[in-house]
Amino acid sequence: MNLAAVQKSGKNQGRYLGETIRAGEWLEKMEFTGARNGWTGELIAKSENFPVKAWHLPARVPSPGNLRVYISAGIHGDEPAGPLAAHDLMAFTPWPDNVELWILPCLNPGALEHNRRENAQGLDLNRDFRDSKTHECRSHVAWLERQKPWDIYFCLHEDWESHGFYLYEQNPDDRPSLAEWIIQEVGKVCPIDLSENIEGRTAHNGIIRPNIHPLERPDWPEAFYLISHKSRQGYTLEAPSDFPLPMRVRALTTAVLAGIHRLAGLCGHPIPGQPVQA
Repeated sequence: MNLAAVQKSGKNQGRYLGETIRAGEWLEKMEFTGARNGWTGELIAKSENFPVKAWHLPARVPSPGNLRVYISAGIHGDEPAGPLAAHDLMAFTPWPDNVELWILPCLNPGALEHNRRENAQGLDLNRDFRDSKTHECRSHVAWLERQKPWDIYFCLHEDWESHGFYLYEQNPDDRPSLAEWIIQEVGKVCPIDLSENIEGRTAHNGIIRPNIHPLERPDWPEAFYLISHKSRQGYTLEAPSDFPLPMRVRALTTAVLAGIHRLAGLCGHPIPGQPVQA
């Protein structure tokens, strides 16, 4: 594919107006895919009578030194590429032997059903992780508190205004960055947003490294909670919503796979292609 020739659709005017998915049908597919591929699901909340689950896949070779990876998607219901990418990642096999995964594929399924950003009460769940007012975030945080820390996290999102894929890196301890590697690999399947300013923040080659002081902000996104309590390195991945949905899904799966393979010491190996479809 000639990525230089890919153009924005122009569908999204003032908000996301692109493709949608039915939450109920998609959740049934997740159940099938999870069971088929060795994942174990745990109910952590309900959202408008839809289940919110955390799915776990143990490492193929158990070891105390295995990489622990957290992946979430669907906290905004008008960002369907994240849940679809989460499904494809759960269908993907095999993972590196030393990787243990947790995937929360849709944190706001009621909103996904209705193609809206917020929950039924009109509250943005991704601003509610400090003093949680929503039952969804209270349940999610209670589950997080019971978990051991993760080595890395990936939060899957979309941006209806962006000109291409970009990411936020949180890495307060200056660990070896995965950002450039992720951008390099995603750039093979999706245009990168090369704007110097994205969402009011300085960006370089699709990478934003914000100077974050979580305690100074009352409205925590999920990533703030994770970096403050559960991990010391993480990536918020933003697919470009005005591009074709399959491309956005591929961009997100490629980003996660690239980051995990790099961290797992497999950077000399080719990044796997599109995950196997269930």
